[in-house]
Amino acid sequence: MENNVFEQMAKKYDTEERKELAKVIVKEVRQELRNSKSKSLIDYGSGTGLISLELSDLVESILLVDSSEQMLKVAKAKISHKGITNYKVLYSDFTKQTPEHKTDIVLMSLVLLHIPDTKKILHEMFNILNDGGKLIIIDFDKNDKVYHPKVHNGFSHEELKKLLSEVGYKSIEMKTFYHGNRIFMNQDASMFISSSIK
Repeated sequence: MENNVFEQMAKKYDTEERKELAKVIVKEVRQELRNSKSKSLIDYGSGTGLISLELSDLVESILLVDSSEQMLKVAKAKISHKGITNYKVLYSDFTKQTPEHKTDIVLMSLVLLHIPDTKKILHEMFNILNDGGKLIIIDFDKNDKVYHPKVHNGFSHEELKKLLSEVGYKSIEMKTFYHGNRIFMNQDASMFISSSIK
């Protein structure tokens, strides 16, 4: 992942379009987090916290992890502004170093498409989940109109399910939940949510 791009984008990252999209994602993720009051959550690739800062009432603790320090600075400012106490942030890139954290839930929202080796990161997430833990992925459905050398053009449900089960995940559920105009590299696209259990 090219960090410097995100470092430069951080201060201007929370555009109206991104906030609108985040609302749609938050609504979907909130349903996945029912009955999670006693659980810990890692938001991997959290960016400025657009998604997970709306989930603090549903879980016991949230760790925002991102490989962009600037993104996390923006997130920290939001956390202190809102006076939320069950958050920590961690500047880290789990594709480069193995994390020592353990958690009940990992959330990856529009992050997988930026990581070249999909299977490797799914493996890292598997390792940090407690037994019975849940991996929640939100990303774009495969989209042939999108081409970018540093970004996957979305994921086919079958291929991603196959990778998840090869890594060891069980009870893999996946569904497309939203279609939007120009939401993926200026192309109309759809997003899916996937939830898998370790």
